[in-house]
Amino acid sequence: MPRVLLIEDDPSIREGVGLGLRRRGHEVSAAETGEEGLALMAGFHPELVLLDLMLPGINGVQVCRRIRETSEVPIIMLTARGDDFDIVVGLEAGADDYVVKPVRTEIIEARIKAVLRRLGDAGARSGVEQHGELAVDRAGLTVAKNGERVALAPSEIKLLLHLSASPEQVFSRRQLLEYVWEHSYHADARLVDACVRRLRNKIEDPGAGPRYIQTVRGFGYRFGPL
Repeated sequence: MPRVLLIEDDPSIREGVGLGLRRRGHEVSAAETGEEGLALMAGFHPELVLLDLMLPGINGVQVCRRIRETSEVPIIMLTARGDDFDIVVGLEAGADDYVVKPVRTEIIEARIKAVLRRLGDAGARSGVEQHGELAVDRAGLTVAKNGERVALAPSEIKLLLHLSASPEQVFSRRQLLEYVWEHSYHADARLVDACVRRLRNKIEDPGAGPRYIQTVRGFGYRFGPL
């Protein structure tokens, strides 16, 4: 079972979620603040981070950005109901998924399994594919642009591999939600949109229009390149 770093300032949630995950076989390290969580990253080497958005001091969005500077570890945000703006900001910062508190441990466990399953599924096809300036290594789960590796979070690599597997095919947001995030409800379309924006920032040329991930208005997205 993967090692989980839990960063949550509410002691009841921190203790309850931590206990529930440990009972399911996870090794869990818990932090009360963002600073403490970042300090634990180096020594604990988590395979997944559960990150509360509303933290004292350095907030969850800032912590997410700091983690993404050096790590591609999957990040699931813990959010309060009604924090729609913060959810979008957190997703833009590099989070892979989110759950709304209060939430049962079995739901968190299901999301953990879904996030970690993405990369395993993404590598089902093998070989390196060249798409314009992008080299997509499906076996190694890596992407390079002009010979330089592009650091992608799990949801970003899964989305890119899925789109690039069927160039020019248009996928709706709902189809992408079900495949990449294993979500089926429309409210989470922002997961797709935020992930597409992050991908474009990493693989598209600055100042130019989208070349690789193109928007099909009123429906969804498709993979170029043009």
